[in-house]
Amino acid sequence: MSRKHPIISVTGSSGSGTTTIKHTFDHIFRREGINAVSIEGDAFHRYDRAAMQAELARRTEMGDHTFSHFSLDANELARLEQVFRRYGESGAGETRHYVHDDHEAQQLGRPAGTFTDWAEFAPGSDLLFYEGLHGAVKCGDIDIAGQADLKIGVVPVINLEWIQKIHRDRASRGYSTEAVTDVILRRMHAYVHAICPQFTETDINFQRVPVVDTSDPFVARWIPTPDESLVVIRFRNPRGIDFPYLISMLQGSWMSRANSIVIPGPKLDLAMQLILTPIILRLVGESKRA
Repeated sequence: MSRKHPIISVTGSSGSGTTTIKHTFDHIFRREGINAVSIEGDAFHRYDRAAMQAELARRTEMGDHTFSHFSLDANELARLEQVFRRYGESGAGETRHYVHDDHEAQQLGRPAGTFTDWAEFAPGSDLLFYEGLHGAVKCGDIDIAGQADLKIGVVPVINLEWIQKIHRDRASRGYSTEAVTDVILRRMHAYVHAICPQFTETDINFQRVPVVDTSDPFVARWIPTPDESLVVIRFRNPRGIDFPYLISMLQGSWMSRANSIVIPGPKLDLAMQLILTPIILRLVGESKRA
């Protein structure tokens, strides 16, 4: 953690909605004139697409049916921690981009499924923003969580998370439901042992809970809408959080525990603006004074 060069980390699994949350942060950064340098968790995968397929085949042949992008050893987490630490110390760092599809390939001049070269951050940023799978990992010698100043968890209930992933992967990546199901099953071991423990390290968790039947996510025809959802917001340390103000501003909300507030699904963006803007401004203000 660094007062001079703050780091914000948003973590959640595939299909959880971290990309949507990133858009809210981007809006806050633009509105408040904050110069944020952003990095993606995909940039720190250990393998490109072809190498990952080969490694998956090798692991499966050895009897390992749990290896996936969720797995700690499928990612360059020591390097990610070093990027966090270096930024906290000096405001410098490096990242690259994983080329997801043909559209990005045309933009970046690299084949889909490969990485761009590592490149240094542009100088003069106000903070570092991370969004991905492993932004709050604390395991063995790796302590990424300890390097970040604000850690946000995006954790929809698991059936909703699966519905969102199935619909996204079918629509944007052309996968069948059966193929996505196979990926979900392969990832379950790492989900339990690598993803879930991060949410005890996060400062704030946003968990969307549908109020419609999601009993069988593998046959769900639609993703539950915000109007069909509630969001539970849990603060690791509620000290300083003005809950009466939030409840007055977020119509239909209530406190469910001393550190948690429940809001209607459509109020999520407003809630994030109200909660996160003063925290971000405080981090940037302290960094400038330091």
